[in-house]
Amino acid sequence: MSISDLISAALMLIGATSCLLGALGLVRLPDLPARLQATTKPQTLGLLLILLAAAIRLEFENTTTLVLVMLFQVLTAPVISQVVGRSAYRSGAIDRDSLVVDELGERMDADARAGRGDGADR
Repeated sequence: MSISDLISAALMLIGATSCLLGALGLVRLPDLPARLQATTKPQTLGLLLILLAAAIRLEFENTTTLVLVMLFQVLTAPVISQVVGRSAYRSGAIDRDSLVVDELGERMDADARAGRGDGADR
């Protein structure tokens, strides 16, 4: 077994463990913001590690494709998490009283007082 095989196997195991922990967080955590945190970060890290392990084992042409997949994952996962959290907040699925800092609520309240509608972001 070569060094690249050992590194690839270790990265796969660490990535799979990270994905497993993210899935457990999704099931075990009590509220939506905590679940978003538990799913976005460990799942992204786990996928990146698994793709990196696969890239070590593949030829250069296939590796460039995996690097693009990694890049798109890193760019889209936080955006999707933000949109889901914001939608849940606006629909009332998140209890505003349980938040420590509520910048979106302050902004929406200020927009409502100024008569700018529903507080849509500009």
